[in-house]
Amino acid sequence: MRILMFGRGVIATIYGQALQEAGHDVEFYVRRGRAAAYGYEVQLDLVDTRSRRLGGRVRQVVPTRLRESVEPGDGFELVVLSVGHHQLPAAAEFLAPRIGDATVLVFGNIWDEPIAAVAPLPSAQVVFGFPQAGGGFGEDGVLHGGLLGRVIVGTSGEAPSLRESAVQEAFRTAGLAVRTQRDMRGWLWLHFVADAGMHAEGLRRGGLAAMIGDRQAFREALLTSRELLPVLQARGIDLRRHRRSTIGYHLSAPAAAGMAWASVHVPIARASLAAHTDPEAAEPRAVLRDTVHEARRLGVPAPRLEASLQLHP
Repeated sequence: MRILMFGRGVIATIYGQALQEAGHDVEFYVRRGRAAAYGYEVQLDLVDTRSRRLGGRVRQVVPTRLRESVEPGDGFELVVLSVGHHQLPAAAEFLAPRIGDATVLVFGNIWDEPIAAVAPLPSAQVVFGFPQAGGGFGEDGVLHGGLLGRVIVGTSGEAPSLRESAVQEAFRTAGLAVRTQRDMRGWLWLHFVADAGMHAEGLRRGGLAAMIGDRQAFREALLTSRELLPVLQARGIDLRRHRRSTIGYHLSAPAAAGMAWASVHVPIARASLAAHTDPEAAEPRAVLRDTVHEARRLGVPAPRLEASLQLHP
């Protein structure tokens, strides 16, 4: 499959490398002038759970093919769009006249109505999914992070559409299991409020890396996310369909203990958190701002998150 990764960020790089190794024809779109600055290879230090040994460490230099333009005739079959939720409208507007008949996998956080978030992309060409990877580029230029052995892909009906099936198969060829999600809208919004809790606590402590091993920090994050569940209900989400995703909020003390333990002893969890050390990163503040705005709009009290936003406007 001919695949375009939009950007050369953490998620695009990790999954682009996995798809490339599986034999797919992968290129990365970057803004004009960025190709020379980035260079045509990336050094990875990755905890990759696709390995037979859990927590297998991969250190390698990966060649990347960068391009600074995209046109409808370029022949891409799949475009993977993974940017911060606040960057989606601009990215979708840029891609819409350039993708031809390619499927666009929107691969990351969304807080607006999913289809509206990526307008004007043709809805019939859009598939929603979520990565199970994370990390960050260190000062040494190395991408430090982790990759779980599965991804999440939304389905729009009883059975996957042809485009959804093609996306799933691309990931399977790269050694990744696919978990399908019928209520992708609800799942995405649940993940967003989980991120809001984590980022609120991470900002308070100077980055998610500072939360490693700290049981109280994880409990505070869970409690902040729990107060946002009524926001999801006000938006029409049936939380009974997502019991497994919400149980940790109601059992915050034991759940926090488990998360703190995993952040120390599970290599992929530790690697993912350890890469987030930038207290000035834009995405955490955007998540807090947009979540608080929606809670206010719906008249749902969110005092813990309001306090975080006041500290980190």
